[in-house]
Amino acid sequence: MKLSILDQAPISSGYSPRDALEASARLAQAGERLGYTRYWIAEHHDLSGLACSAPEIMLSYIGSKTEKIRIGAGAILLPHYKPYKIAELFNMLATLFPNRIDLGIGRAPGGSAEATMALSDNFLEGVRKMPETVKELLHFLNKDFPKNHMFSRISASPVPKIRPEPWILGTSCKSAVMAAENGAAYAFGQFMSEKDGEEIIREYRENFKARGSLQKPKVILTVSAICAETAEEAKELALSSMLWRLKTDKGEGNQGIPSIEEAKSYFLNVNQDPFTKKSSLIIGNPTEVAQELRDMQDRYQADEIMIVTIVHRYEARLRSYELIAKEVLS
Repeated sequence: MKLSILDQAPISSGYSPRDALEASARLAQAGERLGYTRYWIAEHHDLSGLACSAPEIMLSYIGSKTEKIRIGAGAILLPHYKPYKIAELFNMLATLFPNRIDLGIGRAPGGSAEATMALSDNFLEGVRKMPETVKELLHFLNKDFPKNHMFSRISASPVPKIRPEPWILGTSCKSAVMAAENGAAYAFGQFMSEKDGEEIIREYRENFKARGSLQKPKVILTVSAICAETAEEAKELALSSMLWRLKTDKGEGNQGIPSIEEAKSYFLNVNQDPFTKKSSLIIGNPTEVAQELRDMQDRYQADEIMIVTIVHRYEARLRSYELIAKEVLS
């Protein structure tokens, strides 16, 4: 099994955005040491508790601190941008860090309606034109515009010897079909979806059309997991993530990822057991988490599992990835 890391750069309560971004760099370094295939960092805009608004900047920083792990965006939110600029940015990264750069492409706004308006004149129009802009971006990366196209004479320079690897990220059949029709790899965000991921991935595989360097379908399944030496400790760590998501849904998550003590106090005061509600979060000791990951890989027929872990203490997050790697990759 191949394992990878998705990092949302969470800001824990009591810590600063700089602390969160430095913790992200340490996570990428640990991932490289532990044998993870790739490290992706997400793009969010003024979203409570998350620090990274510019993945391309963090990737240049992280690339300089690592040597071989693949690094990428998970994802660049394309409706906000022109394809040419994104191609330039990621060709630049691929020139600096040869054969290591992934370009994940998504269509979510990544923030509030106000932040979306500040970023884009017409985000919904960008979403509507997504199929067209994805094709344009891939043409820039592949340098294969038709000769009569107005962009055939320009390059998204600097042009690297090995292009960034494009991935379409999503949680729907629409994103799966888009990836399939463009011959791109596909990452399904199971951790943020209640849809039938097995059917969506099947749709991608059945409709895949080989184009360029990718000759067969390629799938990442992204899941949320928290691992500790014991299942009891893992459940305790998970309380922080559960409360943060609950508060974020209510628009109250601006204090960052709460501590375990804060979470315990909250759930005690409201007389609520957060574990009675069905959740896609994988929680357990190394044996339990590894078995669940293997079961999911088999069920979804994924080529790779990507893990996102949000807990309060950055050291506990590193430890979670370490325990999973020792159980699965050793």
